[in-house]
Amino acid sequence: MKRALLLTVLSLTLWSLQARVIFVKAGSTGNGSSWADAYGDLQQALKTARTNDEIWVAAGKYLPTKGTTRTIAFQIPDGVKVYGGFAGNETDLSARDWKTNRTILSGEIGSPSIDDNSFTVVLTKNVSAETTIDGFVITGGAANGMGAKGALGRCGAGWYNDGSNGESSPTIANCTFEKNYGRDGAGLYNYAQNGVANPTIQNCTFSYNRADLDGGAIHNDGNNGICSPTIMNCVFEQNEAAYGASILNAADRGEARPLITNCDFLKNISYISKESSIYNSKGDHGIGEAIVQNCRFADGSAAGEKQLSGVNADPTANNKQR
Repeated sequence: MKRALLLTVLSLTLWSLQARVIFVKAGSTGNGSSWADAYGDLQQALKTARTNDEIWVAAGKYLPTKGTTRTIAFQIPDGVKVYGGFAGNETDLSARDWKTNRTILSGEIGSPSIDDNSFTVVLTKNVSAETTIDGFVITGGAANGMGAKGALGRCGAGWYNDGSNGESSPTIANCTFEKNYGRDGAGLYNYAQNGVANPTIQNCTFSYNRADLDGGAIHNDGNNGICSPTIMNCVFEQNEAAYGASILNAADRGEARPLITNCDFLKNISYISKESSIYNSKGDHGIGEAIVQNCRFADGSAAGEKQLSGVNADPTANNKQR
C-alpha cells in the first residue's frame, strides 16, 4: 500500500516537472493545446504558464492589452521559455524561422503617435537564466512618463529587467529591439538596485531606439547592486541618446561591468558624448566599465571605424567614462 502511494506521488511529481508546450497564434480562439487550438492572445498563455513550460508563438503582432492602459506589459514568469518565429504548423522547435516569421510584440496600443503607447512592452522581475525570450521583434514602447531615475514608466520602453532587491538574469536571444523611446534605456533597462541584473543577450539587433538621456539601446543600472550582463554577437545600429548611444553603464556605489563580445556598432549617435557609443558612469565609489572584445565601431564619429579588444579598449574612441 505504501509502495503504491509512493509511486503515485512520484508519478505526479514527474508529471508536474514535465514541460508543456503552449501554442499561440494570432486570430485563434482555442485553449493553447495545439496549433489548431491555439490561444489568440499571448497574455493568456503567460497567465497559464508555469516553470519549465514553453510557449510557441506564431508570426503576427501581439499587444500587451486590448485596451489603452499603458502600464500593462508582457510579464514573463520565472523559468518559462517563450519562442517566436513559427509559421504555425511546426512540430519541432528547430523548424521555426524567426527571421522570416516576424513575431512582433508591440506597444502601439493607442493612436498612431507614441504618446499613448505602452510604457514597457516586456517586463521581467526576479527571474533566472532559465527564463528565455527568443525570436521576437520588440517595438513601440514609449517610456515617456515621469518619476525618479530607474522608475517604470520612464525607463526600459522595450524591456524592463528588474533585479532590484533580488536577481533577474533572463536569457534574451535572436530578438530585435527597434523604434522604442524612453528617458533612459529605450531598448532595454537592466535595474540592479540592491540586487543583481545579469541577463545574457545574444544574437540580437538594437536599431532606431532613442533615449532622451542615457543608453539609447541598453542602460545597465548597477547602483547599489551588480549589473554586468553578457552581450554577444549583437548589432547596434542608429540608436540615439545624450550619453551612450548604444550602451550606458552606471555604477554609483555598485557595479556595471558588461562583457561585450563580437558586436557591431553602426551609425549610433550620442548628442553630448559625440564619440561614445558605450559610456561608463562610475559615480560615487562604483565600478562602471565595459569589457569590450572583438567589436567593430563605425559610428560616424571623429574616431571612425576601429577594431577593439580587451578591457576598456581604446577609451578615447567609443568607450568613454565620466
